[in-house]
Amino acid sequence: MLTAGTSLAQDNKVNRTPSAPGAAVYFIDIKDGATLPRKAMIRFGLRNMGVAPAGSDRINSGHHHLLIDVAAPPVDRPIPNDFNHLHFGAGQTEAEVDLPPGEHTLQLLLADKDHVPHNPPVASEIVKIRVADTTAPSTSPAASAPQARKSSPPGARVYFVQPRNGAVISRKTTIRFGLVGMGVAPAGFDKANTGHHHLLIDTPLRSPDERIPNDFNHLHFGLGQTEAQVTLPLGTHTLQLVLADADHIPHSPVVMSEPIKVLVTRSGRRSRAKHARSR
Repeated sequence: MLTAGTSLAQDNKVNRTPSAPGAAVYFIDIKDGATLPRKAMIRFGLRNMGVAPAGSDRINSGHHHLLIDVAAPPVDRPIPNDFNHLHFGAGQTEAEVDLPPGEHTLQLLLADKDHVPHNPPVASEIVKIRVADTTAPSTSPAASAPQARKSSPPGARVYFVQPRNGAVISRKTTIRFGLVGMGVAPAGFDKANTGHHHLLIDTPLRSPDERIPNDFNHLHFGLGQTEAQVTLPLGTHTLQLVLADADHIPHSPVVMSEPIKVLVTRSGRRSRAKHARSR
């Protein structure tokens, strides 16, 4: 594992939160070369520092981020929130992650209240894993039993304030979430007529009776965020918002936006050639 004294590329462009001497983050039960099922519970270990939710300014603390198939990001700016950088800003120390079959690399990186890595950074060693394609459905009654769902009030709806359907956007873009008829509350906060946002990217809602996964295509905003900066690959993508309860389970009835399509370009604009042909 990398300790607080291990060097990643560093830059002093921002004021970074100091990490404690000897701090280390590591995977508790995943070793290099391990084979995992598609849905795997990943547990995060941390020494000489504490876990605190994003936004909580406590000395010698931070929250976990899981890097999937990507190198460590710049340490002088917030960690992206996208397909390859999963945030656990509610202070989670474990998570069920859904990965596609094949070879993958995983790395843990602690960050401060603003999602910026500490100084020195606290990052795990990179582990290589293989995900087996175990998609056969379980016949266990317990596995098939639906989760209890919270009720949503009549007229509740969620929608995109920005971007709009058909928009052309840049790779790194701010997405703003609108909500009518309900309130926003962080994950784990069980209060009637509230929930937190989830962004589905290029995927439909799998089942309203299951917890929404935290993976490449399902981004969680468990701190109660109403907007987020998201990095998307170039190309056309489908986006959809789903509100979920304290346990990440959609309400009944489901509070879900209409899907929208966006085009991601390097410039955030449609190319001149395509624009000319469309005229």
